[in-house]
Amino acid sequence: MISAPIINSSFLHSLNLTNLSMDRYLEFILNHYILSLAMAVVTFLLIQELFDAATKKFGAVSPLLAVAKMNDSDTVVIDVREPDEFLKGHIESAISTPLGNLLTHLSKLEAHKNKPVLIACQNGTRSASAGKLLTKAGFEQVFVITGGMQAWENDYKLPIKATGKHKS
Repeated sequence: MISAPIINSSFLHSLNLTNLSMDRYLEFILNHYILSLAMAVVTFLLIQELFDAATKKFGAVSPLLAVAKMNDSDTVVIDVREPDEFLKGHIESAISTPLGNLLTHLSKLEAHKNKPVLIACQNGTRSASAGKLLTKAGFEQVFVITGGMQAWENDYKLPIKATGKHKS
């Protein structure tokens, strides 16, 4: 029969494991306040990112999946870049609605609430904000193109339509 070793309380006391208290943590935080502050900020941002990812109501698709969606259904493409960026090149039949004007142009987009909506920007950052706004406005099928127009043009070499003259 095997018996578990009995730990003597004097042994624990000699290791000072019984007297670990918040004083040690407080001492560490005070001695390393910059490191502790950085740890608190990083922890907060990670929790916020996890919460945002869990609660977002729009999807992300690669440019190739975006093309497949455009070919399979009556998909609407909204380009949230600024007008000068849009004129340099955009996805065929994309609607130019800069992110700053998206809320004021929602009435023009109301007819597309039940259709799949693809959102494009330059590199994929502004489109996430637009995705949040459109889902809050009641759009049912919102998808953000990952990598934006940069991935569309450079990574996947997909065609664009240039509507204005631009200097190289």
